[in-house]
Amino acid sequence: MMSEWMSWFGVAGIVVVLELFSGTFYLLMIGIGLASGGLAALLGLSSELQFIIAGVIGVVATVILRRSRFGLRSKVDATRDPNVNLDIGQTLQIVRWNNVSDGVYSARSMHRGAMWDIQFKSPQQPHSGMFIIVEIQGSQLIVEPVVS
Repeated sequence: MMSEWMSWFGVAGIVVVLELFSGTFYLLMIGIGLASGGLAALLGLSSELQFIIAGVIGVVATVILRRSRFGLRSKVDATRDPNVNLDIGQTLQIVRWNNVSDGVYSARSMHRGAMWDIQFKSPQQPHSGMFIIVEIQGSQLIVEPVVS
């Protein structure tokens, strides 16, 4: 029969292995709490105290992680993130621009087999040529000139 401390460390090990699949660090913090419950069992503390110690340490470790730079979610604008939309960073050819209003120029161009509305926001007038997609707003591609 396994002793109590072995059970604690066994479950902690399983949680750490599951952490390897999740890639977050939160299960690792719970694993630290479970390992502290195993240490409490090694010291001969009662089962109730083992659970309390494991719970408190797990929660405190999770809160500390959440407040650290590893637990904070990055505030990435999805309209400009190439990891969210693979069109960002792609180039396209634009032949003719239309002046819609002050400093906003629009065009239509073929991209990935479909016609897209293109918008160029700049105080200067764009010329025909190659442009790079920097943002996507709904069904509009926002472009900048390709810098050689």
